[in-house]
Amino acid sequence: MTGLGVVTALGCNEEALWSRMMAGETGIDRITQIDVSEYKSQNGAEVDGDELVDELARRKINAMDRTVDMGMLASAKALEQAGLIDGEPPYEKQAVGTLFATGAGNGHSVFEAFMRFEEMRAKGIRPTTVPRCMVNSTSAQISMRFGLTGPNYMIICACSSATVAIGTAFRSIRDGYADTVLCGGTEAIFDLGTFGAWNKLGVLSKNPDGMTACRPFDQDRDGTILGEGAGALVLESEEHAAARSASVRAEVIGYGDGSDAAHITRPDSAGQVATIRRALACAELEPTDVGFVNAHGTATKSNDSCESESIRAALGSAADGIPVGSSKPFIGHLLGASGAVESIITILGLEQRRVPANLNLDNPDPLFDLPFVGPEPMIVESPVAMNNSFGFGGNNAVLIFRRWEQA
Repeated sequence: MTGLGVVTALGCNEEALWSRMMAGETGIDRITQIDVSEYKSQNGAEVDGDELVDELARRKINAMDRTVDMGMLASAKALEQAGLIDGEPPYEKQAVGTLFATGAGNGHSVFEAFMRFEEMRAKGIRPTTVPRCMVNSTSAQISMRFGLTGPNYMIICACSSATVAIGTAFRSIRDGYADTVLCGGTEAIFDLGTFGAWNKLGVLSKNPDGMTACRPFDQDRDGTILGEGAGALVLESEEHAAARSASVRAEVIGYGDGSDAAHITRPDSAGQVATIRRALACAELEPTDVGFVNAHGTATKSNDSCESESIRAALGSAADGIPVGSSKPFIGHLLGASGAVESIITILGLEQRRVPANLNLDNPDPLFDLPFVGPEPMIVESPVAMNNSFGFGGNNAVLIFRRWEQA
C-alpha cells in the first residue's frame, strides 16, 4: 500500500477520520439529504456536502453522480499520496489498473432518471442518462481522469465488494498481471428509493438516537445504520515501489474469498470460517499470528451472532488473545465501500499501534465468547491484522495486512 484516500462522515481525509475515531466521535446522525419522516429508521452517516463540494472544486473535478464523485475524490487523494499524480490534469498516462467496487451503484442518478420519466415521460429522459447511470462509470471516470491505462472495471458483491476489489488487485499483482493497481469502493445510498428499500428490509436500527443506534456485538443491538463514503488504495509490487522510492504504508499478505451458497440475506458460519482459513493459508500464518480482527460487525442480530461463531471456529483457542472491534458505529455501514474504508482504518491502526474503541458496546452479548475491544482505544503491538467483509448473497472476503517494516 503506497497511497490511501478516504471520504467519510468523519471527514474527507485520513487525519480527521482517525483523530475523531480515537476521540470516540460518530458520524451518525439524523439524515438530512432526504425527508425520512415516514421511515422507521431515520439515522445515517452522511458525508458533509459542503466539504465534498469544496474538495471536488479544489481539484477541478466536475460533479457527476454522488457515488462517482466520492470515488473520484478518494482516488485523487490515494494517487497523490502514492506520488503517481501531481498538480492538475491532464496527467501523463500510466499503466495502472482501476478496480473499484460498489453495492448499490449510482443510485442517485438512477432515482433521478426514474423520477424525471414519471413526471415528463420520454421528454424527461436526459441524453446523459446512460453514462450517468451505468455502474462502471465510476471506474471509467477514474481511469479517464487520471490517465490510468490498465484494466478498469467494477466489482459488485454486496457488502464484501470493496474487499474483493482489494483482494483481486492483490492477486493481479502477485501473479504478475500488473505492477500497480488503484482499488477501492464507493457508495451513496441516501436517495428516497435506495434508502427506502433498505428501510423496508428490516435490518436497520430504529433507535432515534444516532449516537447510540449502531451497537455491534451489544446485547441491545437492533440493527445496522447505513453510511456513505469512499475509500481508495494504491497497491503495487514491492519491487515497483522500491524502484520509484515510494513510501509504503502497509502490506497485503493474505486474502481469502468464497460463498456460503446458502441464503440471499442470512449469513452462514461454515462459509465464513472457510474464507478466514483461506486468508490465513494465503498469508502462510497461524491464527496466533493475528493481532487484531476488524470485524464486519454490522450490529444486526444475525450477522453478529454468525460472525462471532465464525471467528471463534476459525481461530480456535487463539481467539482468546485477539481483540475484536467494529468500525461501523463511527462511519455507518458503507455497504459496497465498507471493505475499503475499514481496510484503511485497519492500516492506520497498524501504523499507530492502536485500535479504535467499540462504541456503544455497553452490554456485550454473553453468547459471544470473544475478547472485544472496550470503550476506549486499545494498544495493539502486533504487526498483523485481519479485516472481515461478509455480504448478502453469501459473499465472503477476508484480507490480512501487515505493518510495513523496511528491512
